[in-house]
Amino acid sequence: MTAAGIADPDSGPVVPRYGENTLADLSDSLLASLGVPGASNPLGLAPADRVCVLLVDGLGWELLRSHRSAAPFLAGLVETGCWLTAGFPSTTATSLGSLGTARPPGQHGLLGYQVRVPETGRLLNALRWDKAVDPIAWQPGSTIFDRCAAAGVSPIRVAAGAFRNSGLSVAAMRGADYRAADSLGALVACTVSALAEGRRALAVVYTGDLDATGHAWGCTSPAWRFQLPFVDRLAEQLAAALPARTALYVTADHGMVDVPASERIDADAVPELREAVALLAGEGRARHVYAVPGAAADVLAHWQATLGDSAWVVSRDEAIEKGWFGPVAGAPLGRIGDVIAAMRGRSAVVATRAEPRESALVGMHGSLTPAEQRVPLLGYVA
Repeated sequence: MTAAGIADPDSGPVVPRYGENTLADLSDSLLASLGVPGASNPLGLAPADRVCVLLVDGLGWELLRSHRSAAPFLAGLVETGCWLTAGFPSTTATSLGSLGTARPPGQHGLLGYQVRVPETGRLLNALRWDKAVDPIAWQPGSTIFDRCAAAGVSPIRVAAGAFRNSGLSVAAMRGADYRAADSLGALVACTVSALAEGRRALAVVYTGDLDATGHAWGCTSPAWRFQLPFVDRLAEQLAAALPARTALYVTADHGMVDVPASERIDADAVPELREAVALLAGEGRARHVYAVPGAAADVLAHWQATLGDSAWVVSRDEAIEKGWFGPVAGAPLGRIGDVIAAMRGRSAVVATRAEPRESALVGMHGSLTPAEQRVPLLGYVA
């Protein structure tokens, strides 16, 4: 496995190469490796009867490589692994959409942590979901689990019980035989038990503790460094317990950066960032900005002038033209902000009054920097 080349990060944003080396391409390749009809194999994965994907929320490639001593098992796999790009924005909802559908964000329509619902003008938080929004109508396309089931491949998802019927789960990953597991040991036991039941199977296993630790304490904190060995041990135990000839792939949904107080730009305290803005969505590192009718050009100019070199600030049309979301078709078009701000360096646009919880996070993600975009793809055959 080799990662497609990306321009030096100093030359501009790391734009995902959809169709070549993104999380959507990983899922497409996984389906192909299992013989699911209609799937291509851009990553060249080897054929397999059983595949297990361990998705570690927040485990960026750069973070893993800089903390190899804390994760010896994963560090050993790095030597034969590679990095992929998450997709934009590099956030959990969007990445689960790409993994769950094998399509880029512009097609599956899960375009960020918060986006506007065009029909109502309200914000949809993809992690807390509004029950008034039908997740199947929001993402009506098939999932990789639907396609596996149709091809005679057992579709399995292993994650905390709280996620079973969430709006995001229904939108991005419906169709799986859900196995609830609320501890690391249970993740291993449930996965091994499920894979032992059938000859052909795809299991996607999710753990979110590393991401939660990074948000609360920072990804450069002792807490994060102490949490990483638990992830390493989980991967090692899973690899040792899987049925013979099962292919294990370890990946992540995004990386993370720590945002110091000095680099936080408060949209609730800077009038220029609220002028003619109807809704502020996304998250601190990747903002969708929705202008009042007729004011999109003014909002773009205000944000560009105010943020300067702290962000790549573009219009909706420019973001689409540059390929940030991949090909955009149908309903997702109306969910994209009139202005998109992808933060550079360690900066963030917070909103301390409107988003007090999110504004207090230490570790953040969402943008187009290498630290956020690059995620590992590590392979192991049991």
